Amino acid sequence: MQILDDRRFVVLAFVLLVLFWASTFSVVKVGLEHSPPVLFAGIRSIVGGLAMSAAALLWGGRPDLRREWGAYASLTALNVVLFMGLQTFAIMLLPSGTAAVLIYLQPILTGLLAWFVLGESLSTAKIAGLLLGFSGIVAVSAGGFSGVVSPYGVAFAVGSALAWSLGTVYFKKVQDRVSMLWAVALPFLSGGIVLSALGLVIESPAEISPSGSLIESLLYSGLVGTGLAWLLWLGLVRAGEASRVAAYVFFVPLVSVAIGAIFLDERLSASLFIGAVLVVSGIYLVNRTPGKREARDG
Repeated sequence: MQILDDRRFVVLAFVLLVLFWASTFSVVKVGLEHSPPVLFAGIRSIVGGLAMSAAALLWGGRPDLRREWGAYASLTALNVVLFMGLQTFAIMLLPSGTAAVLIYLQPILTGLLAWFVLGESLSTAKIAGLLLGFSGIVAVSAGGFSGVVSPYGVAFAVGSALAWSLGTVYFKKVQDRVSMLWAVALPFLSGGIVLSALGLVIESPAEISPSGSLIESLLYSGLVGTGLAWLLWLGLVRAGEASRVAAYVFFVPLVSVAIGAIFLDERLSASLFIGAVLVVSGIYLVNRTPGKREARDG
């Protein structure tokens, strides 16, 4: 997406990405009231994958599946089957704001993985940020030990963050070998089929309660929260360092918390605020531009 080389469009892309992903948490929360989680995640992924497949057929050329099937399969496993599946369980078990804070540990993990895999810098400030981010996770998760927050939900959310980080770094590594449109379309279409098949095995379609709210949730989360948002995300990752691009999504948990409180009447606990501040501070330190002395020492 060469358009993302223009700074104005980069800012606009980040604003849209934050709004799309932050609002999707609450929308998915509503959808899960009418559908079992794995089937919901599968159908949502298929909706996004079909929309992006149409765009890829028009503008994405032909994917070189014979040579790059492994890359597309890896993106499917990391960005869809693991990330989307675990994320859905996390949103089901946790307040949408709490799930967002935990899942958006991703930029911190991406900073570490990008250093290890891609050779991006890892300064003292980034290490301090990792420690702050971990402290934020402890603060947010503390309620789980008293039964206020589901420990399983916390585990699913952190696992989802790790899968997303691995998928982001892997895409950055293979970005010159795969079409970006197909890197969204094929993984979400095939991953959605896998999740739907799994849902049919472990869940019952009879548990789906057809309603306008379910359809709206699937359409919004599939077209906007999946297709459009992931196209923006991979375009931004392709245009810059994975760790620095990931920094800006720290706005998503905060916006999601506000949306959950306004539209879903979710309680804003003190531990959530403390954890959010620590996580956001950690993400900032992990991704901030080091000073000259810091760059020499790091």
